Amino acid sequence: MPGPSTYSIGNIKGSWVLSPTLSPVSVGVTTTTEQTFTVTGLILGDFVDVAKPTNQPGLSVANSRVSAANTLAITFVNLSSATITPTASEIYNIVVTRPENLTSTNNSILTQLV
Repeated sequence: MPGPSTYSIGNIKGSWVLSPTLSPVSVGVTTTTEQTFTVTGLILGDFVDVAKPTNQPGLSVANSRVSAANTLAITFVNLSSATITPTASEIYNIVVTRPENLTSTNNSILTQLV
């Protein structure tokens, strides 16, 4: 068993849903592509969970993150043998969870030894 480590802990400052209209570009054959979108109000350190509103065979959302202030990054995966363009002008649902006590490095100022 490894020795003690320090990890960030803290409370949630707030949680809400944003519903921006997004128009992703095409995703190449059997690849992943991270695409960024302007979503006003996001800050570094926010946790985001993205739901694409429609199903497209062979296309999946693999990851989402806030890559910069007001910038949502979504990684799309194309598992098919053809290029897929995600449906344009769809309203995505994004659950935003913002921790409290963020520092300049976006970690909670509270730590605990385990």
